[in-house]
Amino acid sequence: MARIRVRHTRIVSLLALSAVLAPLTGCGAGGTAPVAGPGAAGREPVVVATTTWEGAFARAAGAEDVTVLVPPSVRHAPDYEPKPSDLAAVAKADFVLYAPFEPYAAKIKEAAGSRAELVEVGLDNDPAVAGAEVLRLGGLFGTKDAAARWKDRLDREVTRLNGELRAAWPGGRSPAVVSQVFTAWAAGLAGARTVGTYGPEPVTPARLAELTAKRPAYVLDNAHMSTGTVLPGSGARQVGIVNYPGEDLDLLAVYRGAATELKKAMGGS
Repeated sequence: MARIRVRHTRIVSLLALSAVLAPLTGCGAGGTAPVAGPGAAGREPVVVATTTWEGAFARAAGAEDVTVLVPPSVRHAPDYEPKPSDLAAVAKADFVLYAPFEPYAAKIKEAAGSRAELVEVGLDNDPAVAGAEVLRLGGLFGTKDAAARWKDRLDREVTRLNGELRAAWPGGRSPAVVSQVFTAWAAGLAGARTVGTYGPEPVTPARLAELTAKRPAYVLDNAHMSTGTVLPGSGARQVGIVNYPGEDLDLLAVYRGAATELKKAMGGS
């Protein structure tokens, strides 16, 4: 997804934990034992994802053995304090998935002594971008067919949801919306007209005046980075959009959830 600046996690704790896990990573004279790659003798890829978002992309791409490090309850992933069990999981992984705004992922892999391939995932729920990313991961995992089947499901689901949302347009007209930069995909899902964006930095008074002057009907706020009412006094209805999937790692549920919230807002409920 788009790149944002975040605070570094506590890397010192990772390095300290690496000493605890030395026996697991083959740090003795013999080195790390070679592990057959994914696809060898029908072996499924072992994937570790930093959050449920990367985990959902991995699952969509056809990976079944997916371990997520940061619990969904942690809103700000870089604040998470890794545990020895996390590094143990990384040590056994074929792939470690992370986002570009999670710079600590490489340190986790290093501390775990893993030979896993570190894969940067473009976390963007725009259907075209997400579909392409899932196909790319399927190619890496050796699960191309499963990834292609999921993309077909995504295309059908997006078409269905878009039709439902268009039918819910107030007065039959595409509504004007202001979106947080990481929720613009939800505006596209609804077929709405994006008249402005904001974030991830706080909205300045000048930007507030500029966006209010656009007279949007709705503000699509990022539920994971919300700072409260974005355009106070504008009359725009604020809709919280959730980007991260839950523990079920169902990325399609994110689209359904956004559609539900948008339909509620457009219906006035």
